[in-house]
Parts: sequence; C-alpha cells; structure tokens
Amino acid sequence: MKKALIADWYSVYGGAERCIESFTNIWDDFDHYSLIDNLSDKDREIILKGKKTTNSFIQKMPFGKRKYRSYFPFFSMAVEQYDLNDYELIISASSSVAKGVLTRPDQLHISYVYSPVRYAWDLYAQYIKESNLDKGIKGFIAKYFLHKLRLWDYATANRPDHYIAISKYVAKRIKKIYNKEAIVIYPPVDTKSFVPVNKKENYYITCSRMVPYKKIDLIVEAFSKTDKKLLVIGDGPDYKKISKLANSNIELKGYVGKLEMVELLKQAKAFIFAAEEDFGIAPIEAQACGVPVIAFGKGGVLETINGVFPNKDKFNNASTGVFFKEQNAESLLEAIAYFEENEYSFSVKTIRTNAERFSVERFESEFKEKVEELYRNWKENK
Repeated sequence: MKKALIADWYSVYGGAERCIESFTNIWDDFDHYSLIDNLSDKDREIILKGKKTTNSFIQKMPFGKRKYRSYFPFFSMAVEQYDLNDYELIISASSSVAKGVLTRPDQLHISYVYSPVRYAWDLYAQYIKESNLDKGIKGFIAKYFLHKLRLWDYATANRPDHYIAISKYVAKRIKKIYNKEAIVIYPPVDTKSFVPVNKKENYYITCSRMVPYKKIDLIVEAFSKTDKKLLVIGDGPDYKKISKLANSNIELKGYVGKLEMVELLKQAKAFIFAAEEDFGIAPIEAQACGVPVIAFGKGGVLETINGVFPNKDKFNNASTGVFFKEQNAESLLEAIAYFEENEYSFSVKTIRTNAERFSVERFESEFKEKVEELYRNWKENK
C-alpha cells in the first residue's frame, strides 16, 4: 500500500519527532508532508531516514521556516492543500492541524494525537495572558483567529477514521473536545540511553526548556527558600527571569549535551517536574536512571509514575515518586519533605523497571500491530 505521513511541522528534534522516527523505523516507504521543514541534515537522516518532505505555502512566506507560528491563522487552510489522492493509508501525527487533512472515504486515515490544539482549547486563557494578547487590537485579532481555529478543529473531528492518543489524559480530552474514542499507545522513550546507578549524590535536578508552562520558576522559587542543592538544565526565553530568582544553592547550567545530561541525571537524588504535561518524557528518562520523581500530580505523570501524595497515600515498595497537589512552592516543598522522609526506601531497580514500560521497542511493536489490525479490518469492510 502507498502511505503518507503528515506532521504539523519539522523544526527541532523533540518528543514528537521521536515518534516520527519510530514510524519510519517501522515503515520506511512513507511520503512525508508538513507545514514547514527546517530540519538539519543530521536530524533528517535520523527522523526521516534522509527523505525530503512536501511542505505548505507557509514554508515560502517571509521567515516562514523559523517564525511559522506567526502564521497560525493560515494553518488550517495550509494543511488542506495537500494532494493525498494517491495514498491508501494516511497517518497524521498531530498536536495542531495535521489531523485535519482532506481524505476520501476510500482512504484510511489514522491520527496519532499528541494533544488537541492546546493554545486554542484548554490552554487558551494561559496562552493569551502569557503572550500579552489579553488586550488591544493585536489581542482582539489573535482571539478572533483562535476562535476560528477552534471552529475548524471541531468541524474536522470526523476526518480521521481512528484516533490514537499518547496517554489516557489526552484520550479524555479527545472525547471531551471531539466526542471521539481514542486508543492509547504511549510514545517511545529512549530508555537504553539512560543507565541507572545505585549511588546518588546530594542534589536535586530538573531538565527542561525554559518556557512558562514548564514552571521552572516555581521550582527555583521553592528551592530558593531552602539550602538544598538544585541543578537546572536547559535554556529558553525565561532563562534571565529565572536566573534572577536563584539563590546560591541553585546552579543554572543552561544547555548541556546529552551525555553530560545523562551523567548528571543518573546521580541525582530526585528529579523535579512541575509542569502539567500530556505525557512527559523527562520524568520517564529520570526513572530510567533509577531516579525518583517529585512531580505535580496532574496530567500524564499520573500514568507514568507510581507516585504517592503526602498525607493521602501510603508509601509502598512499588513507589517511583511523590506527587504534589498544587502548582505552588509550598506544595512542592511539602512533597520534597515527604520524599526525604522516605528517600532510602526507593528502589533503583523498581524505578528503572517502571520506565521500561515506555521503551522504543515496545512502542514500535504496539503501533505496528495496531495499525496493521485497523488496516486489515478496514480492507475487509471496504
């Protein structure tokens, strides 16, 4: 069968691109489509096995490759311009508009959804506020186009024949927004690159791009009220703001290479995670190193960490982390205190075993089996 793989965009080698990499490991004969493609040659070889992509008109717009998000009012129109008539199977990988491609009734469209469009739905108010779009003519225009995007996104809910979600948390949102059931297949995590060690050093760690929803400022604020050592790996737009919050017990290391990151991660006493994520790869990488995770107890982490809430759950031998209830410094500090009371009861082996549930091999096997099953059923009923 002739197959097409539709992505929202290709800009960096991130979590979504790891899924694309696995898709092309399973099947190497996709034709690729995306709104824009700004991959390096090295990343293209890894993710797309060196193949080129067919791109939308946004690629040719001024600064389209780098500032493509500025063209979001045109995303829905752009994704509908792909000519997919030659394909029997279309797989879309979507956190924005890829699921809205136009297909015929005699084509099978399976959408792997990282999330419904968060900045148009559940993160709408937060996005407007953090982008300083809550007032003025610019804000009015942004709100108008996000309203139009919501209408289009809902109207295209029937375009995929099947939805596959990256977590139960995302599947619930697909049900709420689109009124569609979704199969759950957790994304691939490169657990092999993260090796556990039994001896831990006396510091905590967090790794993230410094953008508002990751809540690195919350973590730094909490640790600034203590003398506990914290390493912060990552950079981004909020780096200067966060650096002003950090006391001497907090070391902002900025960007570090993967090998150094793994070395620092595996020796940490615990990993701190304060974001509300749809899935969350970083906490699983930490667990692959045998490192317990202290995480905000909402979103995908409830499915990936065997965590306990202080003053609610009883610590047990299967625990791989501690959750905090509120996204604030006080709640995080309470969880850290609970962790330190039980620190030596955590098992490196147990934590590592939990992470292995999300391996690349598991994902590729599950995804291949499910798509082939859906394809067989579709052919039989065609």
